[in-house]
Amino acid sequence: MEIFDPQIQILDPRVVDQIAAGEVVERPAQLVKELVENSLDAGATQISVEFGEAGRFVRVKDNGRGIQSQELAQALDRFATSKITQAEDLWKLQSFGFRGEALASISAVSRLTLISKTARAPAAAKIISDFGQRSELETIGGDLGTVVQVERLFENIPARLKFLKSASAESTQIKMVLKALALSHPEVEFRVLMESELVYFWSACLTKIERARQVLEIEKLYEGSAQRESVRAYSVFADPNTVAKTSKQMWFLAQNRWVQDRGLQAGVMEAYRHLLMHGEYPISVTWVETDPNEIDVNIHPTKAQVKFLDPSLAFRAVQASVRDTLEKAPWLENLPLQSQVQFKPQESPESINLKFESPVIENTQYRQKLSVQEFASPRKQYESPMSAPSVAVPTSKWTHLQILGQAHLTYLIAQSRTGLMLIDQHAAHERVLFEKLQKNYREGKMETQNFLFPLAIDLTAEAVEALLKESLSFLSLGLVIEQLGPQTLGVLSAPALIKESVLAGLFEKASQEILQNGGSYSFERSVGDLIATMACHSAVRAGQALSTEEIRALFEAMDEFPLSSFCPHGRPVYVEYSLNQLEKDFGRVTS
Repeated sequence: MEIFDPQIQILDPRVVDQIAAGEVVERPAQLVKELVENSLDAGATQISVEFGEAGRFVRVKDNGRGIQSQELAQALDRFATSKITQAEDLWKLQSFGFRGEALASISAVSRLTLISKTARAPAAAKIISDFGQRSELETIGGDLGTVVQVERLFENIPARLKFLKSASAESTQIKMVLKALALSHPEVEFRVLMESELVYFWSACLTKIERARQVLEIEKLYEGSAQRESVRAYSVFADPNTVAKTSKQMWFLAQNRWVQDRGLQAGVMEAYRHLLMHGEYPISVTWVETDPNEIDVNIHPTKAQVKFLDPSLAFRAVQASVRDTLEKAPWLENLPLQSQVQFKPQESPESINLKFESPVIENTQYRQKLSVQEFASPRKQYESPMSAPSVAVPTSKWTHLQILGQAHLTYLIAQSRTGLMLIDQHAAHERVLFEKLQKNYREGKMETQNFLFPLAIDLTAEAVEALLKESLSFLSLGLVIEQLGPQTLGVLSAPALIKESVLAGLFEKASQEILQNGGSYSFERSVGDLIATMACHSAVRAGQALSTEEIRALFEAMDEFPLSSFCPHGRPVYVEYSLNQLEKDFGRVTS
């Protein structure tokens, strides 16, 4: 057998560029990102992007500073950059690009045409790189700025071409990238064409929230900001009624760079905790800023990831920037809950208290009467279960509704200024109880029950140890625990409103959270879940008759808490049918 001794040799520069292209330009969307970021770094205020053939054709035109003709060829060389000059510059980057690899990599795997003109140049200069083979520099007419046109992308790399996704998938990803870049620079005008048709035009804006309305195509957006030590977060987001089916509509810009970061995403999700149903995701944009020496943006060739010196600060700042605004439920300010006429209790006769009782739903076990005190509570400021205290709603909303009755012993019927309101009595009462139980927990007033014999819960030894370390935290919730064995946890007492059958699942979930994410924060999450379960089990049920006084007392209690339009599991508490819709359905109006 012949023995082959491989020799070490220097790779051809074109091979090196093709290898680099596989890292820097993973797919067409990454190519678009690199080119547009170059335009932004050049100070462009107008950027036009045209793409087609699933991103194998891309043309980016800007009105930036341009490239001097004598440097045009050099711009296609690897590690040729005007962004940094020494290693220390990596920790104080003010630009998007800095490696000097993008144009060299792209020109090695496509036919690239580069045209540019500076303010002082009498004409534009043009150079073509045909899969690494460069043409002579040519002088042509042109406007101030730069044009980069890419054709036949990956034609010389069949393996990479084969792994491109469908035209629809690649085009969708390109649009996502362009939306992110537009969000990062509201002061820049963007024009986007796909297959020669205009798909987006985002005019220059003065504020981030205005640009977010353009890009997200949602008019009613809310904003908030927060700072945790050196980390600052500003967020723009939709209300919990306007949600997405995936997490792709959660946008994050760290140091104004679009990034994918699980910690930042967890911060937004935590802000919406107990406001969204399972499978729902917020629609939001968050800008995070910190000192340059506390964030590393140079951890991946695509620059899609960053690393914070203290990720917990970023998480907390993001969570607070959203939650502090959500706590005030600003979307309710836009709802016409108040009636045109103020109805006093004696002016709401029993004759209009309609109860559409269904024999299918009616059940004698639900017919017991509830005291008004179960709903009523003194009006005062309430501390939210999430981070900072929330301010009580300054003006009554629910109590200004005219009570009409109860449908199917499940939905409360009321009249607002512009239509009819149907309120889910269980969901509404569940939220009220949830907020009150949270308050009792914060004040150490949780009512508990002692077990005659300890309730034994089998877990792993690691889980038992983790839970026992948080025994004082559980005690504040009314849960007294001890170790019955190496893999057995004993529960001596628990909140009076909780069922024993729920405790095993609660402690199993709490142990997993503590082991994965640490103690105090994970415990707070467990508290919220437990109290939501307690509220659910204790709230008025569907099929339970309520008097007008009980309904009014429930509305008064709902006015105590800004988030009373959602149950703790994220279900909506009410549905509104506008008067206009009713008149259309009855043929009174046509539009």
